[in-house]
Amino acid sequence: MEQAILQTNIPAAPVRRGKVRDIYDLGDTLLIAATDRLSAFDVIMKTGIPYKGQVLAQISKFWFDYLSAAVENHLISMKTEDFPEPFCNYPQQLAGRSMLVKKTRVLPVECVVRGYLAGSGWKEYKEKRTVCGVKLPAGLKQCDLLPEPIFTPSTKAEQGLHDENINFEQCVEILGREKAEFVRDMSIEIFTRAGQYAKSRGIILADTKFEWGEIDGRIILIDEVLTPDSSRFWPADKYEPGRDQESFDKQYVRNYLEQTGFDKSGPGVELPMEIVKKTSAKYIEAYERLTGKSFAIC
Repeated sequence: MEQAILQTNIPAAPVRRGKVRDIYDLGDTLLIAATDRLSAFDVIMKTGIPYKGQVLAQISKFWFDYLSAAVENHLISMKTEDFPEPFCNYPQQLAGRSMLVKKTRVLPVECVVRGYLAGSGWKEYKEKRTVCGVKLPAGLKQCDLLPEPIFTPSTKAEQGLHDENINFEQCVEILGREKAEFVRDMSIEIFTRAGQYAKSRGIILADTKFEWGEIDGRIILIDEVLTPDSSRFWPADKYEPGRDQESFDKQYVRNYLEQTGFDKSGPGVELPMEIVKKTSAKYIEAYERLTGKSFAIC
């Protein structure tokens, strides 16, 4: 198996490193490289997942293209030959995993849309019969389909901290009503479109988060979109309410860490090769099932 790329290194190019992405500020544009780093429970593991960054970038590219008629996005190009110098000279690091994008003013809210009752939403529902303050019918089971998709925004936390769920009125306080209503309505619309498409490919889109940015007075879709890192994808043929579902993401890593008693804080750990291989295969399977194409290593 190919060695994971844990970070990119472009000489003389200042970089900001997030949990997974290396971001190069080029003035009016950004160069965003999706590395093979893996974050579980908001902790970056010492071991990367080969091909993960390529999968994330290429799935995002697929969705940006698919949703382009409905919403504008920030993507300019994924072709390294289109990148400015010195980046065009480093295809071995950047090919297939990097995007040249428009630079925007990022809206300081994570736009989460939920179609199924899972994760932290299920925990809250059991206690209060609500999800992020949204009242839901009684009698729902874990991973049940919700009556309709719900918008459950959150604030953006600094690295190592957890995002904080907020209600829609708090979102209005942060963004203003017009912008809050726009991102709510568009997030639900594109979640619904994407969910219908995913179902045609045998995949359930349970929930996801979108990021939005402002440029020239317009709000456009940015960051990654509808990837296994930002979404819950479940195989439709194995779906059964009332329990946890199989998923196309870092489930193997989470399960392994839970079994070893990882305390979900501090430095990340080395992962066994078996876990690495299974996780890499799951990411690639997500790409192939969603796009209908064979994954090509760049």
